Formats: sequence, C-alpha cells, structure tokens
Amino acid sequence: MLGGAGSASGSVPPTPSGWSLVWSDDFNGPAGSLPSGTNWSIQTGHGYPGGPANWGTGEIQEYTASPNNVSLDGNGNLRITPRRDSAGNWTSSRIETHRADFKAPAGGTLRIEGRIQMPNVTGDAALGYWPAFWALGSPYRGNYWNWPAIGEFDIMENVNGINSVWGVLHCGVNPGGDCHETNGLGASRTCPGASCQSAFHTYRFEWDRSVSPQQFRWYVDDQQYHSVSQNQVSATTWANMTEHAGYFILLNVAMGGAFPNGVQGGATPTAATVPGHPMVVDYVAVWSRGGGDDGGGDGGTSQRYLTAGGGLGAAGSSPATATLASAGGANHDGTVTNPQTFTASGLTGSHTGGSTAFDLLVDAGTAVAVGQQVRVSYDHTGNGSWDRTETYHYFATDPVNGYEHYTEGRGLKSVTGSHADLAGGRVRVEVWNAIGNAPSTLGVGNQSFVRIPFDLG
Repeated sequence: MLGGAGSASGSVPPTPSGWSLVWSDDFNGPAGSLPSGTNWSIQTGHGYPGGPANWGTGEIQEYTASPNNVSLDGNGNLRITPRRDSAGNWTSSRIETHRADFKAPAGGTLRIEGRIQMPNVTGDAALGYWPAFWALGSPYRGNYWNWPAIGEFDIMENVNGINSVWGVLHCGVNPGGDCHETNGLGASRTCPGASCQSAFHTYRFEWDRSVSPQQFRWYVDDQQYHSVSQNQVSATTWANMTEHAGYFILLNVAMGGAFPNGVQGGATPTAATVPGHPMVVDYVAVWSRGGGDDGGGDGGTSQRYLTAGGGLGAAGSSPATATLASAGGANHDGTVTNPQTFTASGLTGSHTGGSTAFDLLVDAGTAVAVGQQVRVSYDHTGNGSWDRTETYHYFATDPVNGYEHYTEGRGLKSVTGSHADLAGGRVRVEVWNAIGNAPSTLGVGNQSFVRIPFDLG
C-alpha cells in the first residue's frame, strides 16, 4: 500500500510497478513559503472572473494567496488553513495545477493520487468545513459556465468533520441528467483504521481506458469503494467529459455551501465552528499505465507546448517567458500585430473530427485593459499555404500580478477554410496583444500548450 495512516513522508513514493510518473509535487520547501508557482496557481476571491458567485456552491469564505491560509510547513507538507477574523469573516485557499492535460492514454489508465490528512476537527467545531481533492475538465477554464458537462472527478471530499470520504462524478446537465445533478454519482465510506481526521490516508482516482466499457474507480488506502462505468451514462455525456484536452487538479478547503448544508444536519459555519484546522497534503502524483502514453493528453503528439525557441513540441524542462509587445493603444482585434510565433512542421496524421484546444498562461501584471489574442493556422501539406485559420476572441487579463488561463473557451472570432488530414503539414500559433497600452507575458517552456485535432500516430 502507498501511504496510509501515519506521519507525512515528505516525498512522493516510488512509482508503482507497471506505471510511469506523469507529474508530481511533494511540497518540499521552506516553512511559510507558497506552493510551487511552476506547478500551481492560487485562486482568490469569491469566484472566477466572470464565473458564478461563491464558486457556484454557496460557500462563504474568501480565498486568498496569504501564507496564513496556504503554505508549506517545512516538513514536506502543504497546509490549507481556514481562518476567521474578529468580524466573523472566513478566509481559506484554493490551488489548482497549471497543467490541464491529465488524461488517460488511449488503451491505458490514468491514476491521480494524494496522501492527505483532513482537517483534524470533529463535532460542532467542524460544522461548515469542506476539504476537497478533485479535478475539473480543462474547457472549464475561461468559460466557467459549462459545468458539469466538462466533467468533475471528486477524488476526496469531506464535510463537517464526519469520518467518511466521498468520491463523486459530476457530468451531463444540471439539474438532473445522467449524473443526477447536483448530487452527482457518488459513494462514501469510513476511512480504514484511524479516522479521516486524525491521520493521513491515500486517496486515489483511476480512469481506465484499457477495458470496455471504460471505467472510473475511487480508492482510499488502496481499497476501492466506488466506480462508474461508461455505459451508465449516454454516449454524448461521456464524450463531453472525456474527449477534451484533459483535467486540472485542485486542492481547497471551503467553508459552508451546498454540500456541508446537505449532509447529516450540517450547516454553514456557526459560532461553535473552530477555525485554524488545516488540510495537510503530503504529496500529489499522477501516473499512467499502458497505451504508450504519458498521461498528458494523447501521448504528447497532438498536444504541443509553446517552447522558448518558437517551436511547438514536447514540454520544456523548466518554465520560461515570452514578452508580448504592447498594442500601443491601438485596436488590433483580429489583426496579427507584433506576435510571438510558434511553429511545428513535418506533421502527418488524420483529422479526428474534433477541434482545436489550448491553454495559454498570460499575465499583464498590474496594467489595465490589456487583452491577448491567438490565431492557430494549419498548412495541411506543408506547401506554404495556410488552409485553415482560426482566430479566437481576445482575453482581457485582470490588473493583478499572476498568470491567468486563456483557453479556447473564449470562442472563435473568425475561421477560414476547413480541416483535412495532415501530410507533412505545419501548424502555427501566433499570440499578440490586441488591445492595451502595456506589454504582457506569455508562459512558455512547460506552461502553455495547444492541442490539435489530429491523430499523429
């Protein structure tokens, strides 16, 4: 068994036999420091910009990037700690991976795992606590209104200090639908041995594409307690949550909201609720098995990272940046102007019938009214003629330091041509500032990617 009850180990366990490590974080670092900015972004406030209020769940806390709410403890753990001020206002934290391409390889299996101690508080003192370890479909970024169709895997949820772990799938439409929303398709059980609150336990989710029908499975300390099979939902519902670029992983502790209020007489935090009890995370890791893939999209072939040298290829070994020149106060909406350009050539493969997806990390610092724009072009035969060109609506960054996610969820502004198979073809990605009076930054290396709708073999 990997993990289980006991103290934090401070490192990711050895890769299990037959699996390959895709990504991990062991949360090693100085006490009081924030989690790795290369691996994680920290969400703040009461909702995503343009998304539903209170994160769509009715939770009441404000998320912050303060080390008082989220930090490493110097012993190989991440701690997310809810706090309450003298006026009764709650704060906590929510972090999510930059990578949003965690996906089971064709014919293989994806494994997402974390070793976690839930907030060690029970009874009335725990009312309103809602810790979670979960994953959301990548098209949610930049849209925030397409839940639950894009899929949600709740790997570990707990509420009100109850000695149980919940595993839940959210999918389809809300309310109702194949996943019986808003409840989802879920199951729960007590933690083996020591309680969920008093000790570390290992929580795991598997997406198995090596079997037919495909299957999702949930485990605690290697003991399976829940599964959902592909044939339990419609073909459309399954496709909507599985036939996109992949998933990103989240860790958070909410206070109050729909789930705590709906379980065993729970409630939004009361005067008896005691702040300051952290969720402690030893590690998070992603492995894949079979299918000849690395668990990040479809084998790193149709998914291409924007690299520092202007290429589209495998993820770099470290993050880098590229500067997008200021629009100079002019309006370049739809017109490529002083772009950063990234190209891949010599590509051969069949069109899957899907569409382009991307996740670009962009930041304009504290500048206001700056918007980045992307154009993706396809030359099917490499003859120098761009047969299909897709220009997406620009993405206006907020005036707060820190990367934001620009995805295909912004929608197409214009498109010319149609897709055909690639035969020694080329793909080009151009990114520029469409509006604003300041430059902005594009994360490259291992930070931004485009997923092209071709089976490259």
